[in-house]
Amino acid sequence: MRLPAGDSLLVQITNTAFADAAQRAGERLVCRQGCSQCCHGAFVLNPLDTLRLQAGMEILRDTEPALAAEIAHRADMWIVEHGHQFPGDPATGLLGRSAEDHERFESFADDTACPALDPETGRCDVYAWRPMTCRVFGPPVRVGDGDGLAHCELCFVDASPDEVLKCEMPVPHDLEDELLEEIPSKDETVVAYALLG
Repeated sequence: MRLPAGDSLLVQITNTAFADAAQRAGERLVCRQGCSQCCHGAFVLNPLDTLRLQAGMEILRDTEPALAAEIAHRADMWIVEHGHQFPGDPATGLLGRSAEDHERFESFADDTACPALDPETGRCDVYAWRPMTCRVFGPPVRVGDGDGLAHCELCFVDASPDEVLKCEMPVPHDLEDELLEEIPSKDETVVAYALLG
């Protein structure tokens, strides 16, 4: 499977929305390279995020093979450490769909660093191809049915609800959903397995 052509537009819209929210937030948004609290713990990757990461790894294997090998090694080590508790198929990396699997995922690999994170610099080694979850984390975004705003707990400390609201980042969910419809697979995974393709 190939990454849908429209993904570049999704990334562009999201990056622009983040930059705009960051400008409005100013010093209240403390996200910086090296601050990697949000880079710990497993989260669900949809097929679009998975394809984007795999496309990035293909590029890195061609342009920076040593870096690609290091990322793959970290992903392998992550699976060695957590594969036996994986709430799905540890051979394929596909997350299970049962209620029990979903419940097990809630506490799965909670404090473990993402294998894409360079432990020395705190930099994401696949930043250009990072998942949407990573692209929207930090500024206030709508959660659930849109009733509330959530943001990084390190950001907007002592900000009033009105100040938080003024920095809301719109997320192009509709475009992402359209692109997901173009992908036949509906399987979900986590970063380590996506990086290994």
